[in-house]
Amino acid sequence: MADDVRLYMFECGHLKTQTQFIKMNQGMGEEYTVPVPWFAITHPKGTVVIDGGNAAEVATDPAGHWGDVAQVYEPLMEEDDACVPALQAAGIDPESVKYVVQSHLHLDHSGAVAAIDQFPNAQVVVTRTEYEYAHAPHWFCQAGYIQADFNKPGIDWMLLDESDDGYDLFGDGVIKLHRSPGHAVGHQSFEVTLPNGGPMLLTADAAYTMDHWNREALPGLIVSAIQVVESVDKLHRIADRANATVVTGHDPDAWPEFKQAPEYYD
Repeated sequence: MADDVRLYMFECGHLKTQTQFIKMNQGMGEEYTVPVPWFAITHPKGTVVIDGGNAAEVATDPAGHWGDVAQVYEPLMEEDDACVPALQAAGIDPESVKYVVQSHLHLDHSGAVAAIDQFPNAQVVVTRTEYEYAHAPHWFCQAGYIQADFNKPGIDWMLLDESDDGYDLFGDGVIKLHRSPGHAVGHQSFEVTLPNGGPMLLTADAAYTMDHWNREALPGLIVSAIQVVESVDKLHRIADRANATVVTGHDPDAWPEFKQAPEYYD
């Protein structure tokens, strides 16, 4: 395993919403504000950006970029929170990015692919299932996919198939991609093994919060409740096997306990 590996945790502002949109059928109408995490991993073979948060345009024109969904998930975001300026502030050169890896392609996870022209050396890694669905989603999922972020020419896509589950991005055990559908049809989560800090499991939206992780709630937006439950069970097995620290996708209580960029884990 490479010794010179660092994991940076970034926050692309917050989403002001209601509890039932995060924890299904709970706290109807109660205000609930969640963070928008994303990640970067520096590696001797190149930098990896995971998701990238919201697109930069959301900071200046949320309704124009997201449409009506911005009324349900109101973004609280500054221009410096966007992926590229946040990386630069942490001392990471966008030209060093080899991979932009997508947990899925929902609007609060597509900030890096939306800025792909500023990552001239990057491939975008996503499951084939998610890629195909995002380009032609069912009506009830359409608002979650902002076509302007990812449906455009010039993107160098790497599409992972079912047989690629557990894909080892650099072939050295540092970053493994685990399929975890349910919230989105082609969702994947990330096992990151650091040379000093050990394994960390980034669930992304397979588990929004520790309530989801602890099997006490379902996410507010799902395509399959059965797959959500099966994916959490699968991720528990991975975390238990590796004795991994679990980082959920949008937990307002757990997230502040982690180091924020420019600090890092190594």
